[in-house]
Amino acid sequence: MSVVVTDCRTEYLTEPLGLDVLQPRLFWKIASDERHVHQSAYRILVSASRDSLSRDVGEMWDSGRLESDQSTHITYEGTALASDTDYFWKVCVWTGKDSSPVWSEPQRWSMGILSRTGWKAQWIGRKADPGLEKQPAPLFRKEIHAAADVKRAMVYVTALGIYQLRVNGEIVSHLFAPGWTDYNKRVQVQAFDVTSKLHQGSNAIGAILGEGWYSGTVGFLHDKVYGERPFLFLQLSVEYTDGTKELFVTDGSWKTADGPIRYSDFIKGELYDATAERTEWDEAGYDDADWQLPDIRPGYNGLLTAAIEPPIRITRTLKPISVRKTETGTYIYDMGQNMVGWTELTVAGERGTKVTLSHAEMLNPDGTLYLENLREAVQQDHYILNGGGEERYEPHFTFHGFRYVELIGYPGEPDLDTIIGKVVHSDTAVAGSLTTSDPMVNKLYSNITWGQRGNFLSVPTDCPQRDERLGWTGDAQIFARAATYNMDVSRFFEKFIGDMIDAQQPSGAFTDVAPDAGWIRHKMWNTRLNWSAPDNAGWGDAGVIIPWTVYLMYGDRRILETHYDAMVRWIEYLISMSDHFVRPAYANYGDWLSIDADTPKDVLATAYFAYSAKVMGLISETLGKTDDKRRFDQCFADISAAFRQAFVDEQGRIHGETQTVYVLALQFGLLTPEQQLQAAAHLAEDIRARGNRLSTGFLGVGYLLPALTDHGHLDLAYTLLLQEEFPSWMYSIKHGATTIWERWDGWTEHNGFQTPSMNSFNHYSLGSVGEWMFRYMAGLEADPEKPGFKHAVIQPHPDGRVTSVQASYDSLYGRHEVRWEVTESGGFLLQVTVPANTTATVHVPGRNVVSEASLTPSYTSGRRTASFQVGSGTWAFTSQLAREQRDGIVIIG
Repeated sequence: MSVVVTDCRTEYLTEPLGLDVLQPRLFWKIASDERHVHQSAYRILVSASRDSLSRDVGEMWDSGRLESDQSTHITYEGTALASDTDYFWKVCVWTGKDSSPVWSEPQRWSMGILSRTGWKAQWIGRKADPGLEKQPAPLFRKEIHAAADVKRAMVYVTALGIYQLRVNGEIVSHLFAPGWTDYNKRVQVQAFDVTSKLHQGSNAIGAILGEGWYSGTVGFLHDKVYGERPFLFLQLSVEYTDGTKELFVTDGSWKTADGPIRYSDFIKGELYDATAERTEWDEAGYDDADWQLPDIRPGYNGLLTAAIEPPIRITRTLKPISVRKTETGTYIYDMGQNMVGWTELTVAGERGTKVTLSHAEMLNPDGTLYLENLREAVQQDHYILNGGGEERYEPHFTFHGFRYVELIGYPGEPDLDTIIGKVVHSDTAVAGSLTTSDPMVNKLYSNITWGQRGNFLSVPTDCPQRDERLGWTGDAQIFARAATYNMDVSRFFEKFIGDMIDAQQPSGAFTDVAPDAGWIRHKMWNTRLNWSAPDNAGWGDAGVIIPWTVYLMYGDRRILETHYDAMVRWIEYLISMSDHFVRPAYANYGDWLSIDADTPKDVLATAYFAYSAKVMGLISETLGKTDDKRRFDQCFADISAAFRQAFVDEQGRIHGETQTVYVLALQFGLLTPEQQLQAAAHLAEDIRARGNRLSTGFLGVGYLLPALTDHGHLDLAYTLLLQEEFPSWMYSIKHGATTIWERWDGWTEHNGFQTPSMNSFNHYSLGSVGEWMFRYMAGLEADPEKPGFKHAVIQPHPDGRVTSVQASYDSLYGRHEVRWEVTESGGFLLQVTVPANTTATVHVPGRNVVSEASLTPSYTSGRRTASFQVGSGTWAFTSQLAREQRDGIVIIG
């Protein structure tokens, strides 16, 4: 049997640096070409040196042989870990009682600074230039002397603002670090190994600061939300080969000056003057005699925490697909894809020539850029040429949401190689893939992933182009499950939940956006729109729903344990704000941007109240909190009864009679069995009365197709998925969409563009249908009893209009795959792949079910579905599906 231990991780990461988790969790995968491969035991060694680890010595921790099939979330239980120290580990596994041990390759992680007393650096900044509304990005430099050959050098760096770090002329940091947090509460610290960048003798450390989320333009509050100007904080720990150590920190001895970035702002764009460049300013030997000494900030009251979120990076580049010259002499490029990031410019011309890059998502009917939906955002970057040859430019501390780029003031005749699109987002690795026989369904899935790619940038933003870009909690919770299938968002959501906890109010209410960004403090919605609800159903509930989603998909108990008290406070707050378990109708948003349907806000709020209580019962059970489980289960029962009493009549009609009220009641389990049948019928009736069209907004859409599928209307779920008439997912695709639109009617043939004040063309919420595509259409589901896909439930729901589906998902155990095909005669072919150290229950629809391995089935649904228990490996099944005609359509299923 061939067995390999692969993909070892620490805290979800490959060889992470600067952790501050005192008991890191370890992960590994097992790969094998055999069936039924299970880990029977493991042994972990952790050492403070590679040498001792190579000799199979784990002086920090030797777990000994442990009889266990667990290969994820193994908590370190060795000697206490030290600050600013490297550790090395490996694991060996056994896959049977008498099997030989198989060792992994050695792995590394490092600990960051673990106490406040370990920080010796000071916060340094540059005083503002008087009279300038937009300040230049300050440069900082320090020349240091390495006394001997460098054995280890680790730099810990952060900023109030955002920074770019350079060592001896080379950029070593990520984009937009340290990321967005509530700077009044905490700021993330990044660690970088710069051992190979330093040498004995003179070295230079350089940094550029941007306003970022700290003092730049953010959301509706415009700018200066957390502070007036940015500050840098850096600590470089150097160990020499002779055993001595030295510490270099930001302090009053550094030097600062302005530079060519005359301003750079997330919302207002960038101006770069290449004539003001300071050549080799970030290298040793540079003359900085005319630079200023920095301004010292007295202190910082927030927490310095190790970075949790994935780094922001350029993940791909795109070439434009066309360019045309306008009547005014500018050039408009089509990138072929609505994207987030910026454009890199190649240009040559006279010194002082100014070139502008203007960005937009759509074009007006006359071919000009559609800019009205940007509100106060200015998606323009300006570059002033230095002259003397070919120059390349890309912005530093801004990003844009766009498909079209207008090139203004270009000297000469540009071509398709003049600009390149840089795609930028939090680097969450691709986890899933989904391909079907239907090209438009495939395009829908592509649009969903591009929407996630464009809006997962430090926080899950609502849109990447207008003057907002906030971490809306309701949008995130409805899309969270789809997001986990698409990409590895384990760390991304862990960080975002921390943002929600930071913003939680003393009352227990979770906020509408996180980080807060001054939202509560300034009451901006209250003053501008008279929206002053203390909480909003579906938004605040993200504080319970997202942690549970992370647990289901990754098996992460720690996120439940860490935030349990905060979740309890949310439920207790909802109880206090309810009238005999019925929530009031004060919410601001409701089923946001529903189409021709007005869901009563008290119905929606009470339904979500029930769901949060239901999930809290599950969380309490998971954590072994028996008394709390009883309490929350009773709370759910009481809310459900109150819901039925207040909102459901004898015919099972729910107050408001919108698709969303039926969908939420069905999916949240609020109805009696008889009422479920009635509600499902009313839901189907409403859809058909609308010409097989949906009316759900943000909160209803994610549950719409699951509710139909779970309650006997699979055919209608597929009809809505494939619907091409307005409103539908396919309508936008028919009209050129390459991302998910914010609203169903963002653009229509009969009305053109919707109101520009709320009309993003890159917004992931309505893409929550991606969850149904994986869980129901492909049939790839996590088992809550063995979460994280330790045990998978594979239950495809074929229809026949989509004749084939191929889906995969990379769990913490390996790749799960489902492939199915429906033949013209109704034959159903299913192939599933289950990774080593996991199992699956496979439900095969249809009659005359055959498994190629002669497995013994059990039967459900009146023998219409055969179920099989399988171990790891690849398995094939066949069956015969029923054929029937409904509404003039031949349905196979």
